[in-house]
Amino acid sequence: MQDEAKKDYLAGMKYKDIAEKYDVSINTVKSWKQRNNWQRGPTQKGVHTKNKKGAPKIVESLSANDGLNDQQKMFCLYYLQRFNATWAYMQAYDVDYRTANVNGPRLLGNASVREQIDKLRGEIANDLFVTADDIAKEYAKQAFADIGDYVEFGGQESTILDEDERELLDDNGNPIKSHRSYVMFKDKDKVDTSLIKTIKSGKDGPVIELYDKQKAMDALMNYVGEKQSLKGQLMQAQIDRLKIQNGDNDPDEDDDDGFLEAIDKSAKDVWSDE
Repeated sequence: MQDEAKKDYLAGMKYKDIAEKYDVSINTVKSWKQRNNWQRGPTQKGVHTKNKKGAPKIVESLSANDGLNDQQKMFCLYYLQRFNATWAYMQAYDVDYRTANVNGPRLLGNASVREQIDKLRGEIANDLFVTADDIAKEYAKQAFADIGDYVEFGGQESTILDEDERELLDDNGNPIKSHRSYVMFKDKDKVDTSLIKTIKSGKDGPVIELYDKQKAMDALMNYVGEKQSLKGQLMQAQIDRLKIQNGDNDPDEDDDDGFLEAIDKSAKDVWSDE
């Protein structure tokens, strides 16, 4: 029985499913695993990597790391799927949410695990050719997204009808009107759905939520600030170099000597986004 249970475990079956199959308790299955040292490889337990770009390199990197056990390696793989430590811990260790919610962030803080995750993220970024500019562009889309692109809303007046569908009139014989607000979603084929965080049914009807504009703006401002700071340093270095080339041995001295024209010719190279 234990040999068959081991095969099921190595194939990715969960403790509870094995326990039900062989009519034993989950603790019994766990004790079999501990006593017989059942170990899943990094591609077990439902993590399919063979069809993903860069997967062989990732598995190779994990296999070469002798500082992590198999479950820690599984945690790294699952974390890279959703960047959610609690969910990754639940999948890798087959525990409940409460346990994972405590141990997941703690494991993520482990120096060896964090180093391995950072290394894998770097390899994935290289394989996907993702740059800081690519990420900044996504933040820019989130920061400047407009809810009006996704919903139509407003107010309209309509006459009130009685049960016989006749207009109700006031004392002056004028139709009695009511003001009603409306909200309608635009067709999904006409909007950028990548900027939608969630769509759910609330107590008052459907609710659409975009990504946090302020959070995206803050990230974008940090990125732009760092880039402008670097450009400023490059510009100053170019100014100093051109001053020296024009015979000015003191870059801090406030002279022109035609060097501003030279700056104008070279500035586009310094300030180019490329």
